[in-house]
Parts: sequence; C-alpha cells; structure tokens
Amino acid sequence: EAERNNWAVLVDTSRYWYNYRHVSNTLSFYHTVKRLGIPDSQIILMLAEDVACNPRNSMPGMVFNDDTHRLNLYGEQVEVDYRGGEVTVTNFLRLLSGRHPPNTPRNKRLLTDSMSNVLIFITGHSGDEFIKFQDWEEITSNDIADAFQQMHKQRRYRKVFWISDTCQASTLQNQFYSPEIIGYGSSAKGESSYSHHVDHKIGVAIIDRFTYYALDYFKKLSTTSSLTITDFTGWFSPKQLNSHPELRADLFAAPAGETRLTEFFASTGRMRFQSKVLDLQADGGGNATTWAAGGDGGLARIEALLSSSG
Repeated sequence: EAERNNWAVLVDTSRYWYNYRHVSNTLSFYHTVKRLGIPDSQIILMLAEDVACNPRNSMPGMVFNDDTHRLNLYGEQVEVDYRGGEVTVTNFLRLLSGRHPPNTPRNKRLLTDSMSNVLIFITGHSGDEFIKFQDWEEITSNDIADAFQQMHKQRRYRKVFWISDTCQASTLQNQFYSPEIIGYGSSAKGESSYSHHVDHKIGVAIIDRFTYYALDYFKKLSTTSSLTITDFTGWFSPKQLNSHPELRADLFAAPAGETRLTEFFASTGRMRFQSKVLDLQADGGGNATTWAAGGDGGLARIEALLSSSG
C-alpha cells in the first residue's frame, strides 16, 4: 500500500458559454483532489471551454459553482494541461494509452505505472454509449474500453475509478472489460443529467446536480477518512437528481464497501522520520556525510572529513 501512487484525469468535453456548468463540474473535482493532497504533477486537467475568459462572463477570470461566489474555482493555483481545441478524442485516447508524439511535454502525459490508482472524471453531453467532444466529434464506450485494455497490457494502472456526470452516463461504462475498473455514472440509460441552479448574475446554470451533491459529500473527506465507495454511492437521492446513478463493479476485485474513497481521491504521501544515525560511504576524496536525528525530530546534517592514514 505504501508504494501506491494516485493520479486524477479530469475532463470537461463541452465548448461554448452555455456549458459553463461542465467547466465548473470539472474544476470542482479538481479542487477536491488538490485539497486531499494529490499534486498538480499527478493531475491531468482538460477544459474544452475557457469560460473564465469568455467575453460573456460578467466576472472575468473567475468561475464559480455556487451563487454566493465564495470560491473562485479558476484561481492562480489552477494548472490546466489541455485547453480549448486541445481537448479532443484523439488526445484523450493518447493520454490513456500513453501513445504521444515524441515532443509531447511531461504535463500532458499520464505517467502512471503498475501501482497507480487512477481517478477519471468526465462531464459533458452524451447519449447511449457515447460522449461528445467539442460538440462535433464523439468517443464511444468501446473506444474507452479498448484504451483501458491498452493501459492494462502496458501495466499503466493498478485500479481505475471512472466517474461520469452526463446524460445516460452509466452507458459509457457498458463496454469496459479490463480488470480492476469500477465505474459510476450519474444517470441511467434513457435519463438526463440535470443542472442544479442558475446564477442570475452570471446568466447560466453553473453546476450539475450530481456534482453539486457529490461536493457536499466530499466535505466529509480527509486523507485519513474511512468512507467507502458504497458510502459515496448511497449518498445520492434519485429524487434530488431526477436520475438514477448506477455503479458497475463486476470488473473490480474488492467489494465497493471495502474500498475507501481515499484510495483514489487522496495523496498517498507519508512523512518518514529517521531515528538512527546513517553513515554514508565515503567518496573518492575521503569525504562522507553523516545524517542524524535531531532532538526535535528533524534531521541535522553533520559534515565529517575522513582522512586516509599516512
């Protein structure tokens, strides 16, 4: 467990101002995993529409998920890895499969390994077993399933938690067939995924219902929380959502009730303290460095000079 490393892939597939809520959905998940310790170096953030800089935005440079405007989701600490026209089906599949052009920068690569737990959140407009990108191309459940199979063969993940907030969301996970993938969709086949409320100052709906109630639940999470995936899925009320979220867990070895949310949402970093003196081997010049535990629990550095006899 100590070797596990967590990654997050957060995808808004929709362009245009009226899809503001999809950007807000994605940034809301981004702030959750950041709060729980996953660093930007292990988060891939894809935003198809830059609503913060849209000329229709009455609050330029800002994105909000509630009408009190308490938190600007698009603050200085947000690192967007794919934006605008870069958010395409091709780039999403390249990200999952790891098949990039040679000059692709590190921040656009999913550098996972066999010990990586990967959270994937995707939001936008979709139908039965497909989701649209940029309102002009689409990716199917089969496409995503085959990309996951490539990841599995390449030993690029340990476990995957797929979450989708979109219409007919659960159908996106229908064709998955690779092991250790668990999926949760905000709506069943034939159902829509609805917005929660309109911000009249901004002029559009600013968050979807599923993400709104998910965020309410995430407030309970800390890095040491014992809350499970079953606890999370049990939180949602079909009456509140106007849809029936569905969990697919048949490919996942562990019971959802025994799988903690922090296995995907939180950092795995731990502080380790050394209480004994460590003598490092001398280099060719006879210099060595000794490290010892200080009285306050920190590490005190002691330089020692080892001179050869004669």
